[in-house]
Amino acid sequence: MKKLLALVAVLAMALAICAGCGGDTQKEPAQQGNAGGDKVIKIGIFEPASGENGPGGKQEVLGVRYAHSLQPNVEINGETYKVELVEVDNQSDTTKAVSAAQNLVASNVSVILGSYGSGVAIAGGDTFKTAQIPAIGISCTNPQVTDGNDYYFRVCFLDPFQGTVMANFAKDELQANNAFIITQLGDDYSAGLGNYFKQAFTALEGNVQEAQFQTGETDFNAILTNVLNSDADVIFAPSSIQTAPLLIRQAREMGITIPILAGDTWENESIILNAGDKATEVYLSTFFDENDTSNPAAAEFVSGFKAWLNADSANLTNNGGSDGVAAVSALGFDAYNVAIEAIKAANSTEGTAIRDALPGVEYVGVTGSITFNETGDANKDMAYVKTIDVENGNFKFLKTQSVGE
Repeated sequence: MKKLLALVAVLAMALAICAGCGGDTQKEPAQQGNAGGDKVIKIGIFEPASGENGPGGKQEVLGVRYAHSLQPNVEINGETYKVELVEVDNQSDTTKAVSAAQNLVASNVSVILGSYGSGVAIAGGDTFKTAQIPAIGISCTNPQVTDGNDYYFRVCFLDPFQGTVMANFAKDELQANNAFIITQLGDDYSAGLGNYFKQAFTALEGNVQEAQFQTGETDFNAILTNVLNSDADVIFAPSSIQTAPLLIRQAREMGITIPILAGDTWENESIILNAGDKATEVYLSTFFDENDTSNPAAAEFVSGFKAWLNADSANLTNNGGSDGVAAVSALGFDAYNVAIEAIKAANSTEGTAIRDALPGVEYVGVTGSITFNETGDANKDMAYVKTIDVENGNFKFLKTQSVGE
């Protein structure tokens, strides 16, 4: 019996020594099986579900979830992996965004989608880069998102383009010679887009006046008094979803009747709801229009997405209470499918392999053809210009616009 116990002890020691000799072993795959024994790959969703851009983040997530419902699995090395969505709320806050990004890294995701809001995307970018996990921006339009970060890509157009589109629209369609630009201090999206509009408008020989407001400000009387006393023909006010209806209502209540222009963040049903009948002469640029029938894939998406929304009251609530198709939902749908294509091309769950595969992805999506340039930005050159139809309470398509038109 003693000999048997001694033999067991020797074997246990040998196994312990072997267990410690892992220096040359390969890194474990990022993904493991679930409780049911299925192989799983995790995709992180880095979006605001709260804060000043929460409504937009929710709509972006809806597009991702719908895409996932249609394609919940992916083939890797001849095996079927279930795709698990891991969602975090970056709260529309650049500080909290870092913690949210770290939570996704700790969850062993292979690729990340988001965010709505360039500031939070920029804030989380270094975390993703350090962890070597690729991120695909959905509607974060500021150039700094991908600048210097070879782990960040995006499927939307950029603010230099968007600012130029709206400057051209102000000059050509509204015959504006003088613009008053209102931006939020410290907000990368607002300040950046305002600056790109200014550059383009002045290049068209337009004149500009500017004012800034603090984060969380709700009383715009002082700024709007300056607008009222100026010779402005238009206001350009790229801002958050929460700020937009406040600006609109207060401007109209003060007797300011000139057109108010903005960027993609203003395409949200809550702005129409909260601005009400004051939302006259409001124009914005965005990425998609649900009534554009020129793309068969888009028409199929719109039909399916509306049915999916209406089948679940929670989805309708997160969409602002209607089944209108926001452009960011269409982009979220495309971003998920681009991620799936990259995973297939990489034939791996490892972040570096997926990152290396992304530049070669060519995907024909509902928002158009998606390929990436050398900085990881989508090669896109068309925007949709819309206005608010106050009478019917929705967004009305006006025209598509490319730079130089």
